[in-house]
Amino acid sequence: MAVPLTKQKILIVDDVPANISLLGQSLQNRYDILVATNGIDAIRLAQEQPSPDLILLDIMMPGLNGYEVCSRLKRSVITKKIPVIFVTAMGENEDEAKGFEVGGVDYITKPISPAIVRARVQTHLALYDQNRELEKKAAERTREIVHTQEVTIYGMAVLAETRDNETGKHIMRTQHYVKTLAEHLMHSKKYRDYLDESRISLLFKSAPLHDIGKVGIADSILLKPGKLTAEEFEEMKNHTTYGRDAIVKSEIALGSKSTTTFLTLAREIAYSHHEKWDGTGYPEGLSGEDIPLSGRLMAIADVYDALISKRVYKPSFPHKKAVDIILDGKGKHFDPHLVDAFAAIHHTFEKIALKYVDIEETS
Repeated sequence: MAVPLTKQKILIVDDVPANISLLGQSLQNRYDILVATNGIDAIRLAQEQPSPDLILLDIMMPGLNGYEVCSRLKRSVITKKIPVIFVTAMGENEDEAKGFEVGGVDYITKPISPAIVRARVQTHLALYDQNRELEKKAAERTREIVHTQEVTIYGMAVLAETRDNETGKHIMRTQHYVKTLAEHLMHSKKYRDYLDESRISLLFKSAPLHDIGKVGIADSILLKPGKLTAEEFEEMKNHTTYGRDAIVKSEIALGSKSTTTFLTLAREIAYSHHEKWDGTGYPEGLSGEDIPLSGRLMAIADVYDALISKRVYKPSFPHKKAVDIILDGKGKHFDPHLVDAFAAIHHTFEKIALKYVDIEETS
């Protein structure tokens, strides 16, 4: 059997030196030993990196007792998974039940038997190692699934955009604009309860699907170099509905809660990113905060990128002109609060545009 390069670490917590000595002597040949004589020091040592692999915790201590220490450890992201074995002279059933309720995995009863201590510690360390290995494999599998999902989404989005003579860089730029704007807003009082890192990550992944409905628009309209007729423009508007309907079908087919959350945002973005704050947009003519926040974010990102990009019907505009146009749209096309946020960070938009510049535009 392979010998580990480093010993596993055991934290012994007891206010009686004789108990610490006996536990330490039982384990020191196999493990590295840390010692705390009170609950506050125990919590501090448990949170230091690398964390202990297991904690032997006395119950009856002055200040914080063992139950309180264990409860605090289990509330911390850093220490909640560390197995805690209570070491106590108490044997009443209600005390054991309380220990398991606060997160303990086992009890060792005083007077201590070194052989039993070693056996219990070895068993729970093996279980802890097994759980960590399973979590590691699950995390790796999740990363593979997420990567596959992102590649598929990106491929679908590129397919839609290239039909409109746009490039994959447009997708990358707009999703980074959305992320940057959302990250700025997450610190504001208005949006801090809605925008967190998890939701912003989902917005970032969802943004590339904003124009997926273009696959349903005829080339004669989508690729027309001149101005669209009224009838053609009405058909062009339908790309929002086509995109929403395609994503709804995906939501129904997949059904997974995490996937549905991602697709819900994608559906909102695809369907509402052409709505306007004053109600003059499409497809439903929504106004104000009736427009989903995801759609309002995407509206600024999409318009900014359209303004700075060359199109068959217009040259590329410089950054300053694009900023002025968006600022002028405050309270009309765009959410005033989001425009204020954009005004504060528009130079970051410019940096993103330069980082993901289309190759064709550099020639």
